[in-house]
Amino acid sequence: MIDSLNPQQQQAVTQPAQHTLILAGAGSGKTRVLTTRMAWLMQQGLSPYALMAVTFTNKAAREMLTRLSALLPIDTRGMWVGTFHGLCNRLLRLHHQDAGLVQSFQILDSADQLAAIRRLLKANNIDDEKYPARDVQRFINAEKEKGLRPHAIEAYDPHTRRLVELYELYQAQCEREGVVDFAELLLRAYELLLHHAPLRQHYQQRFSHILIDEFQDTNPLQYAWLTLLAGDQACLFAVGDDDQSIYAFRGADISNMKCFERDYAKGNVVRLEQNYRSSGHILDAANALISHNADRLGKKLWTDSGQGEAVRVVEKPSDALEAQWVVEEIKALLKDGYAPDQVAVLYRSNAQSRVLEHQLFSSAIPYKVYGGQRFFERQEIKHVLAYLRLIDNPNADTSWLRVVNFPTRGIGARSLEQLGDYARQYNCSLYRAVPYMTGRAGTNLGKFVALINQLAAQAQMLPLPDLIEQVIHDSGLLEHYKNDREGADRLENLQELVNAATVFVMEEGLTEEVAGRIPVSPEPAVDENGMAVLSAMSPLAAFLSHASLEAGDNQAQAGQAAVQLMTIHAAKGLEFDAVFITGLEEGLFPHENSLAELNGLEEERRLMYVALTRGRRRVYLTLAQSRMLHGKTRYATRSRFLDELPDAHLKWLTPRQAAPVAQSAWVGGFGREAHGWNQARQRATAGMASTVAKSGLIVGDQHFRVGQGVAHPKFGEGTILTLSGSGNEAQAQIHFREAGTKTLALGVAKLTIIAGG
Repeated sequence: MIDSLNPQQQQAVTQPAQHTLILAGAGSGKTRVLTTRMAWLMQQGLSPYALMAVTFTNKAAREMLTRLSALLPIDTRGMWVGTFHGLCNRLLRLHHQDAGLVQSFQILDSADQLAAIRRLLKANNIDDEKYPARDVQRFINAEKEKGLRPHAIEAYDPHTRRLVELYELYQAQCEREGVVDFAELLLRAYELLLHHAPLRQHYQQRFSHILIDEFQDTNPLQYAWLTLLAGDQACLFAVGDDDQSIYAFRGADISNMKCFERDYAKGNVVRLEQNYRSSGHILDAANALISHNADRLGKKLWTDSGQGEAVRVVEKPSDALEAQWVVEEIKALLKDGYAPDQVAVLYRSNAQSRVLEHQLFSSAIPYKVYGGQRFFERQEIKHVLAYLRLIDNPNADTSWLRVVNFPTRGIGARSLEQLGDYARQYNCSLYRAVPYMTGRAGTNLGKFVALINQLAAQAQMLPLPDLIEQVIHDSGLLEHYKNDREGADRLENLQELVNAATVFVMEEGLTEEVAGRIPVSPEPAVDENGMAVLSAMSPLAAFLSHASLEAGDNQAQAGQAAVQLMTIHAAKGLEFDAVFITGLEEGLFPHENSLAELNGLEEERRLMYVALTRGRRRVYLTLAQSRMLHGKTRYATRSRFLDELPDAHLKWLTPRQAAPVAQSAWVGGFGREAHGWNQARQRATAGMASTVAKSGLIVGDQHFRVGQGVAHPKFGEGTILTLSGSGNEAQAQIHFREAGTKTLALGVAKLTIIAGG
């Protein structure tokens, strides 16, 4: 089992029963180490049910269980292996009463949570310009991830106090409707263990080994839950890479790794530094780049597969010419035998993708935007899931409002407003408020209630896939999308939902069960200590939990062999034979926002490190002197990250003359004229970009250049990052030492050029 591992991997796998930090570099085989560690522990006599493994995606959890089954002849279905949200959901289902939840509680994904908050703001006459729903959502989730309930939040100003009040109102609404959001899953599971000593002691005794993947991406609440669960008995085996911590915007706290090393591992750190993915030039460039970050735990990737090819660098006058060059190079790679799905184009900002997609489309190269809208997030799927949630729990107001009038059934906004008034008056759900409605509105709402009740009765007789087909038909969705101009794809997705339910019940061993009935457990309901060991859930409730967790997961959907386009954040965990990292310009990558954030630049550098280490054989770095973003042309200098890469590992390519674009095959409208105009625009933009990059802009009697030092009477001293426009529309993006990054109109900004700047 361990003979094929390298010495450091073997050391990690065979660690004694003690807290351990595995510092696993990119491409160093961490998943293999995690899985083999679990198998090795079981070979030493540890029960599979004494292990817990925490991953960050459902895909990673499934891969881990598959690999484990291949290593040992065991049934993995009862093991606690999953994401934080998945494991917390399981814990809360088992102990819903102790957690203060109804048995049929449902999970709000991010979109449903936002809809619930919007409904709350409207019901309480809150100014949504002063308190935008997304801002309220971010505040609530951030406080929950800190482990804070409303009463524990210190609010020093009226605005924050109002946000705390909205948090309290939102939580009361969730309790009334029997729903939880993703952050609540974690916080409620933490509070469950914190406040129930017998439960806490039971699970601390049960799980003697807890293994955590992607530890650098944990937030404070996840860290607290893990350490509470471990107690004084369990051994924590944390695997992560501080150089790949790129999710601070999601609440990830890189300091968790140092805290874990100090408080638990206490110097017991195993470094996995041998890389099995990339060539030497790529790794050496990545090592040199990340060395500019301070306060690292420290490691250096190496490979025994040779130096390979140097990292190629290309600079073009405009983003259009940059994209054109990238696509021409992709054509050459495909001709040389590279598989389309092994070629990835990465970018820092989603706004960069348009020009790349246009060039790929024009060249008839199949491509896929990785991380696009996932299956369970598609409109038609969410409609069916809303009906299913109402079947399982008719008091779920968010689901009610989504489909009560979709397809349309004569229930207008005024009727729903009146229904909401009754619900608040009698402190009940919208479903239970229907009997108070009269007239035509009451009749139409009564018909909708009858539909839900009828489908709920069907749930007691039909298997889950058959129930979903019944919902699609009886709800009117089938007829609606048949009459929709773009309904064909949606109907295919609805059929795929039935397929997904079929696979789900097979994988969960629920093929003989009807949708709405709680299946008979194949295992005892309690263990030898009288503690519950299996959640009592109907197939429908289990499937709804599965759908919500999948929607919150960040895995990509499987697709055809096509060139992959994605943000660098989406590329985390992936690898390709050839990788293009585009837009290496100051202000874009590193992103301008990072310059004004504490440790923002270091996270941007980690992001660049992640991008570099996605490549196996070839890595290209491209940049443009001018770029069309948000409707404006920007001029910028090369990214500082290029200056941090040693010349010995780079190959600067001489800029090619743009190859003639093929005549447009589309003859309708103004295809050829547009093509000719586009060529002229590219030439003009290229000339303008080159001129501005070299000579800057003259406004009045002042000559501004990128990289120049300037002073402003209010913002103080700063450096020009980008220049755009001309004449009265001339603008500069300037990073001020104290005030951060600002975009100012040069004609009115009263800037003073600093001598020598």
